[in-house]
Amino acid sequence: MKKIMLGVLFFISCLFANEIKFDMNFTKDTSCEIRKIKLYQNPIWASKIEFKNGKNAFFCSPKSMFEFYFNEEKWKTFEIQSLSDFTNILITDYKTSKIVDAKKAFFVYGSSKISPAGDDLVAFESKEDASNYLQNNNGKRIFSFDEVKNSLVRLLNGRI
Repeated sequence: MKKIMLGVLFFISCLFANEIKFDMNFTKDTSCEIRKIKLYQNPIWASKIEFKNGKNAFFCSPKSMFEFYFNEEKWKTFEIQSLSDFTNILITDYKTSKIVDAKKAFFVYGSSKISPAGDDLVAFESKEDASNYLQNNNGKRIFSFDEVKNSLVRLLNGRI
């Protein structure tokens, strides 16, 4: 009986231990790598990429984060050689302000909300929240992380 109880307790502790807590940990002086805008002024749009070498790149919006992600030339500042050097890509959920894994997030294109970077992609942890937001804010489409392409980011910047 003791072994069963210990097994159950171990299983439950593993369930709670598997929930990864992310942190944006920017300061009042932290600026966007792309636009040099201070993150603390609009934290709901903040994004971050963490690298294996311990360095972090911060962004004032998901669009800015994708601009960096798609521009290998920008990686040199952080001594990054390939995508395998990226450990975490984080965004702030627009609805909950929770810091979440961008690769599991959903991004709304074409809404009436504008980030500090202008037309942008509004990020959500759940597809349901993204869908509700899309319907209530004139959104056009929902993208997963892998569906966001450089051409979409260029379109948002008026470069197509």
